[in-house]
Amino acid sequence: MEAIWLKNYPPGIPHSIEYPLVPVTAMLDEAASRYPSAPAMDFQGARTTYSQLKQTVDRFASALASLGVSKGTRVGLILPNVPQNVIAYYAAMRLGAIVVENNPMYTERELAHQLDDAGVEVLVTLDLFYDKVKALRPELPKLREVVVTDVFDGLQGLKAKLGRLLKGKELSKPVPASEPVKQFRDLVKNGSPNIAQANINPKEDLALLQYTGGTTGLSKGVMLTHYNLVANAHMLKAWLPGTQPGREVIVCALPIFHSYGQTVCMNVGILLAGMLVLVPNPRDLDGLLKTIDRTKPTLFPGVPTLYINLLAHPEIGKYDMKSIRACVSGAAPLPIDVQEEWERVTGGKIVEGYGLSETSPSTHANPIEGKRKIGTIGLPMPDTRCKLVDVNDPTKEIEAPGPGELCIKGPQVMQGYWNRPEETAETIRGGWLHTGDIAEVDDEGYFKIVDRKKEMIIVGGFNVYPRDVEEVLFQHPKIQEAAVAGIPSKKSGEMVKAYIVLKPGETATEDEIEAFCRERLTAYKVPKAFEFRAELPKTMIGKVLRRVLVEEEKAKAGG
Repeated sequence: MEAIWLKNYPPGIPHSIEYPLVPVTAMLDEAASRYPSAPAMDFQGARTTYSQLKQTVDRFASALASLGVSKGTRVGLILPNVPQNVIAYYAAMRLGAIVVENNPMYTERELAHQLDDAGVEVLVTLDLFYDKVKALRPELPKLREVVVTDVFDGLQGLKAKLGRLLKGKELSKPVPASEPVKQFRDLVKNGSPNIAQANINPKEDLALLQYTGGTTGLSKGVMLTHYNLVANAHMLKAWLPGTQPGREVIVCALPIFHSYGQTVCMNVGILLAGMLVLVPNPRDLDGLLKTIDRTKPTLFPGVPTLYINLLAHPEIGKYDMKSIRACVSGAAPLPIDVQEEWERVTGGKIVEGYGLSETSPSTHANPIEGKRKIGTIGLPMPDTRCKLVDVNDPTKEIEAPGPGELCIKGPQVMQGYWNRPEETAETIRGGWLHTGDIAEVDDEGYFKIVDRKKEMIIVGGFNVYPRDVEEVLFQHPKIQEAAVAGIPSKKSGEMVKAYIVLKPGETATEDEIEAFCRERLTAYKVPKAFEFRAELPKTMIGKVLRRVLVEEEKAKAGG
């Protein structure tokens, strides 16, 4: 496909970028060298400079090395948006280790799969989640060391002492001294600030295993190199014209354990030597608004649900939002009324973009300065090639405008799925990543997602794969058949609905099934609506037709 989108790049955005062949940690080293006294992080009012951050990263890297971490070791993180997440991420990469981020809200079942699949040897977790880790340890023969931290380790001096004194029982759950764990604060205190960067081949050495759901119901480890992550950060920096290194303030309300928050908030923020405003609980809207008012952010990446909830807050008018200059919204369509109201409240710009874990994650966005097209995901970013292929024959390219399956090639595209060569070969063909999303492109190069081949559900910016939920429903002793689909939700964009066929003679309530799911699934994956049916629509060979269920819901909504 001809790169017609390049003609519509606004002035100042390059068609191509010369990406540095460096490890991810080079972005931190550069920021600390050029802006040592600039604030790197703000956590609940406690600030850390770039010089301090680099020194803490190196101390923790030294401590990890003493625990046997070296090039290729998988280091797992189960942390919310606290400074220790940033520190552990860069410290592991300093040693050439491979970071494995995990959603802290995952159930033991979900965490066990990811940690075992990755072969995690050293795990860093918040004390509030240690009970899960303790229960899992017998199932993880490769796990050698567990490092525990608490939220107060992210504070400093008097703030940390007062926090433990006043809110210790509320925000912390100390791990008994008898448990076989190391304490984060002790490791940092005793670690050496003098440690060399491991020798890295940026294009070949993995930096990250980013787990994402799969059609089998089991999450897969997306293999991302240092080059993938550095390149995507530079693409996003180029897409944000007018940024001022050393002076930007980035709201990190998106979770760092998610590829979107990790790259668009953390890595881009550090590439810009900006201040990361770490928000551990974005559902605390009062706290988030107060943090925005206090820190005066300039950049605020997010998802439509977050912007919608903030705009609906009854006291939003009391807070100063005018510092926010640019927002990139992803993970779900951005309604035009939300875009218009957000820009009225902030005076800044908000645009819709697109990406996926397999692309580090960003591939497309509407320009911040220039033509924006509502309902589209915008233009491909620098060095990102795109084509559309036939949904039923991926070897056949479809001419514009399509529709066809969106395929992407570029420096941000993953190396493949960890230990899954067959799925890798199916997804990456001839260097092209087949996204599973059906797209159209107009005569100016603006792309629009029109359908999802993978039938994925997006709840508040998080991916939910139907098979993952269905496997849990199948475990219920009263359920004979089950199917899951996404239906529209004003609150979260989409919500999970379960269609259930009970075994003959059985009865069950929605509350009963929901409670069963809550014990086995992360909250956003739990169905919010249920429908008991005599049968499910199927193909001639017995495959459940989820698309028919979705069409039925659309018909109901239309009625």
